[in-house]
Amino acid sequence: MRVLLVEDEERLASFIRKGLVAEGYEVEVAYDGRTGLSLFQKGVYAVVVLDVNLPQLNGFELCRRIRVVDEQIPVLMLTALDSLDDKADGFGAGADDYLAKPFEFQELLLRMRALTRRHAPKQKQILTLADLELNLDTKTVTRSGHRIDLTTREYALLEYLMLNRGRIISRVDISEKVWNLNFDTGTNVIDVYISYLRKKIDKDYAPKLLHTIVGMGYVLRES
Repeated sequence: MRVLLVEDEERLASFIRKGLVAEGYEVEVAYDGRTGLSLFQKGVYAVVVLDVNLPQLNGFELCRRIRVVDEQIPVLMLTALDSLDDKADGFGAGADDYLAKPFEFQELLLRMRALTRRHAPKQKQILTLADLELNLDTKTVTRSGHRIDLTTREYALLEYLMLNRGRIISRVDISEKVWNLNFDTGTNVIDVYISYLRKKIDKDYAPKLLHTIVGMGYVLRES
């Protein structure tokens, strides 16, 4: 995880950098506001930590310029200016957090972790098998990049098979887990929906993924 540290006190910057590197962070340091802005514009960072009293471009103005480029990146101000008015100026400039000097390194670390956790993008919930993808968030299915339209019941059946890909699933399992019904041995509804599903996800693609295991059930896997 990359951090941009903008701090003109070289000894303090060195102390913070060493501590963050020991925690597994990659840290770039700028000793004035203009250099900090230049680094930010050229690089990709998970969080920015900046002082306020900086040469060439103060921290409040630097934060405002960062916000023009990126509205989401976490910015933590680390400064000796600790009055309520100073904090109001910092948050008004776009800072997400404000830590006054002197400070405990552990508190800085905890605040950085909290900021990056809150701003981390939500990972898409996607199940995959070969070139078949099922997005649990959007309830969409694609194969080889082509969207496959499924009915509600077909989707529920595929989702259950994808969640259990590689395992043989019996008709009883499907009846109980997908349709919440007691299995009726006299009906072929499950076989019918398996056939519908196979036509949509396998007919025009290779390899075939949906297999019938005679006497046992069905399995979704690569041949």
